[in-house]
Amino acid sequence: MPTVVLLDVSLSMTKPVSTPNPDSTTEEMTRRHLAHIGLHHIFDYIAANDKMEFTAFVIYSSLYEVVMPFTRDYAELKKAISSVETFDKTRLETALTGVTNIVVDQWGAAIPCQVLLITDGNPGVGPGSMRHFVQTMSSGKADSSTYQPLPFPFPNKLHVMLLATPNELQENNSLAMYQQLVELNESGQVYIPEGALNAQSVKNMFNKFAESHYAAFHTSLVCGHLKSEVQLFPPPEEIKVIHDLETMTRSIGSEIQICGFLDSADVSSPPSISRHLVVPTPPKAGASENDEEKQEKTEDDTTEAGKTPSFCVLLHGSLKVENMVAVVNLGEDWYGLLCSWADSKKKSNLMLSVFEPGNLAIPWLGKFHLLGPASAFESNPYGDEDSKSPFPVRPPEKRSYGQNPVVWIKPSGLQSDVQKILRYARKLPDKTQVFYKELNRLRQAALSFGMTELLEGLSTMLERECTSLPGTAHPDAALQLTHAAKAIKHAINKRYDHAIQPLSTNFASDS
Repeated sequence: MPTVVLLDVSLSMTKPVSTPNPDSTTEEMTRRHLAHIGLHHIFDYIAANDKMEFTAFVIYSSLYEVVMPFTRDYAELKKAISSVETFDKTRLETALTGVTNIVVDQWGAAIPCQVLLITDGNPGVGPGSMRHFVQTMSSGKADSSTYQPLPFPFPNKLHVMLLATPNELQENNSLAMYQQLVELNESGQVYIPEGALNAQSVKNMFNKFAESHYAAFHTSLVCGHLKSEVQLFPPPEEIKVIHDLETMTRSIGSEIQICGFLDSADVSSPPSISRHLVVPTPPKAGASENDEEKQEKTEDDTTEAGKTPSFCVLLHGSLKVENMVAVVNLGEDWYGLLCSWADSKKKSNLMLSVFEPGNLAIPWLGKFHLLGPASAFESNPYGDEDSKSPFPVRPPEKRSYGQNPVVWIKPSGLQSDVQKILRYARKLPDKTQVFYKELNRLRQAALSFGMTELLEGLSTMLERECTSLPGTAHPDAALQLTHAAKAIKHAINKRYDHAIQPLSTNFASDS
C-alpha cells in the first residue's frame, strides 16, 4: 500500500545525541541525522522488497510541505532527505490534516495507506501541539462542527517512530501521548529504539518496522507439472472469516494451484476482496568470493533472467491471446482468478483476484468443486462450434425477484387482487382452477403480512356473491362459493403452504 513519510523538522530535532564510537572518542549526532539514517535504511529495504509501491515524503513543523510527491524513485527520495531545512516549533495537527489532503487528492478515500511519523517525541506547547491535540481529542471537548484529522478518512495504519531514550519519553510523558494518538486513529503502532539511542538502534527499529510491513511475499504458481516462483504485489494480508460459532483467520499459503481455465466472458467481472500483481521471481544469485565477482555475477544473472523460460510469462501470454482466465485454489474452500489486466494498450500484467472464502464465491459459476473439464461431459457444453455457454448456472430454487410477488404498497394493489377473485367467482365453474389459484395466492400473502382480518372479510364477500347469483347460474357455482367461503375462514390457522382445493361435485361445467 502507498506510504506517506512524515518527518518532524522542528528545532527540537537538532538536539544532539552523544554516540560513542569504537575509538572511545565522542561524536555528536543530532536526531535529524538519526532520522536520515533510518529513512535511508527503510527506503533501501522498500526498493529491494516492495519496489512497486509508491512513497511520498512530507516534512512538518508549524506548517507542512510536500518535499516529494508519490513516487517509486527511491534514489530521488534519499536525495530529498538531505535537502530539507530546519524550521520552528512542532504543530502535529496541521501535519495530520496535510496527510489527509495528500492521500485523498492522489488516491481517494478507498485505497489503504501507511503513514510513518518520525519525531523526537517532544510534545510541544500551545494550541496545535501534540499535548494540546491529544488532550482535546481524548477529553471529548473537540467541536463536532470543525474538522478532526483523526481518524483518517481512508483505510490506514499510523506508525510512530520516536527518536528518544526511554528516560526522555518518561519525563515528557510522550510515549503515552503517542499511544493515545494511535488509539485515536484506531490502527497503528508506536516504535522506540531498544537500548541506547544511536545509529544502530535506530536502524534496528526501522528494520523491525520494514520487516513487518514491507516484506516481499513469495509463493509458487503450479499447474500440473509446470511450476514458477512468483511474487505478489502488494503482499496479501490475512483475512478473518466469521462463522456461526467462531472466527477463523485465512492466509495464502506457499503454493497457488491452477484448477482450470474459463472464458473471460463467462466470468465477467466477479467481486473480489483484493487484487495483486503477479511477477515472476528471478533466479537467486549464488555466493561469490569477493565483491567484484559478486557484482559481475549479479549483472550476468540480471541479463540471463530475461532469457530464462518462465511458466508465469507463458501463462500470462496464453491468457491474453486466448482471452481466458485461470481459476486457482488458494486454500481449503478458497479460490481466486488469474487474468491478463492491461492499464494501457501496449502494457499488460498478470493479475490475481482473491475471492471471499467459500465454495460459492461467484454465484453464476456455481460451486467451484463441481466445475470440471469440458471433455468429461457427454456433449460439449459450449456446443460444437462454441456457440453457447453453460453459464450462468441456474439455481435450483426460484429467486424472489424472478417470481410474480404480491405487492400491496398502495391500497389499489390490494383492491385489484380482491376484485380479480370476485371477477373469477362470477364466472364459475368455467374459471374454477384460476379462482382457487388466486384465492390461495391471496391467502398466503395475507398470512405473510399478518392480515387475518382480510381473510375473514373475503369470506364474507364470497358468501354475499353466493346469495346474489342469478337464477340462471350454474348449480356448481353456488356450491364452490359456499365451499370457498368456509375454507378461507378455516384456513387462517393452518400452515402457510396449505392449499384450498376445489369441491368435488357431480356437475359438469358444460351441462
